[in-house]
Amino acid sequence: MSAQPVHHGDGGPPPLPRTQNAVAAALPPADRVEFYREMGEADETELLGVLRRWWLRARLYADPLPDDVRTDIEAGTAPGRPAGAALRQAAAGRETSAGE
Repeated sequence: MSAQPVHHGDGGPPPLPRTQNAVAAALPPADRVEFYREMGEADETELLGVLRRWWLRARLYADPLPDDVRTDIEAGTAPGRPAGAALRQAAAGRETSAGE
């Protein structure tokens, strides 16, 4: 019996479930320890944010970006706007529209 190749449609890495065990398994050992530490210290309002942040990091490990791009993202100097700024602008736009 021979192994069949696995194709993931867009050529990217396979999907990574957003579960604690899947994220931990996708991380290098040193990061895994930090992930478990942060998950253990998070309260119920922080758990989803911690999981989401580490899930994104695990996705980067699975489909690495060029070093210069990754460095810019981690330093917060990559082109584009932070998601928080875009969300604040959208919320402000909705408030303005609702007041008209």
